[in-house]
Amino acid sequence: MKGTQEKKMDLYNPTDDHLSLRENVSAFAKENLDLQAKDHDDEESFNKDLFRRLGAELGIFGVTVPQEDGGMGLDPVASVIIHEEFSAYDPGFTLSYLAHEVLFVNNFYHSGNPSQRAKYMPKVLSGEWVGGMGMTEPGAGTDVLGMTTVATRKGDKFVLNGRKQFITNGIVGQVFLVYAKTSKDSRRTTSFIVESSYPGFSFGKKEEKMGMRSSPTTQLIFENLEVPAENLIGAEDGALTHMMRNLEIERVTLAAQSLGIAKRCIDVMCEYSILHREAFDKKLIEFGQIQRLLAESYADYLAARALVYDVASKIHPENRNSLGAASAKLVSTQMAERVSRNAIQVLGGYGYCREYPVERLHRDAILLSIGGGTNEAMQKNIAADLKKLYTSSGL
Repeated sequence: MKGTQEKKMDLYNPTDDHLSLRENVSAFAKENLDLQAKDHDDEESFNKDLFRRLGAELGIFGVTVPQEDGGMGLDPVASVIIHEEFSAYDPGFTLSYLAHEVLFVNNFYHSGNPSQRAKYMPKVLSGEWVGGMGMTEPGAGTDVLGMTTVATRKGDKFVLNGRKQFITNGIVGQVFLVYAKTSKDSRRTTSFIVESSYPGFSFGKKEEKMGMRSSPTTQLIFENLEVPAENLIGAEDGALTHMMRNLEIERVTLAAQSLGIAKRCIDVMCEYSILHREAFDKKLIEFGQIQRLLAESYADYLAARALVYDVASKIHPENRNSLGAASAKLVSTQMAERVSRNAIQVLGGYGYCREYPVERLHRDAILLSIGGGTNEAMQKNIAADLKKLYTSSGL
């Protein structure tokens, strides 16, 4: 209308709150995450003090939790913003944030009951307690229903036996959302809140990993561990629905980590080839081979970023988007591996050395095509969803 000023639609910062969040998180990440990333990668150590500052200073736990319950009252787009900005500097640390914020806090809040929330939410929203999730097992990854961890009812308790594998925030976590079966023959799953202080709970060995080394990964071991019945989340044998619902925001935030990795790699190779490195009396950017690597990397990043933010804008606890989430993860994780590899190639020998962050970012990028469902599983899920879509529509 004439005389009024329309606000331009911004896919990446849809509201002033989103823009403010991005500016604050980006500044914090550049000042704090970047400086410590290499040391914690080298030492394979978790920066617990920095993690607690995320709650005390930034207040970015509970992004998707309503304000009246102590959260930020925002949406999956806000979660994507945080994961993208953080991952530009330390994807490993960001992975621990994701396990706490998305795998525990978001899942628990939308699946737990008021009394459970009152007991646990203040501790995880402040960062006093670190959370995680136990789903994968030594013999059951993508095949979730193949899990063998069993919770047997015993009066007002469940007795938990089994072990979980590759659990992010193991060792440093105080509370986990754990999936189990209520009998060995069951094809359904049940979820529980399990504190690491419970008798019968122990951690297995800490994994030595190729990448994401600043994020601890261990087994969780349950030996006749008694879980109070009030720690049952939702209905018995009813965990599959909220498990699958939470996978969607998990996949877009993992995709957002890929975006952050790619963005940083593009920055590094542009600065190196445009501003600094010369060969044969010309800046490196003047060579066609380098132009191809930069141009394809930047275009791939822009395309993936648009997809991730579009999908994130359409995800809600009551609005499923499994096709979009799987597509965003598949495209973005493949893109990040290509872009980080291109960055190493542009930097040559320097790219292969730890003086520059691109070799670490490349190692970190590789995990993202495995966690949250492998890319092969994403391909299978996309095909299944398309089959269902075209069959139901009669096309």
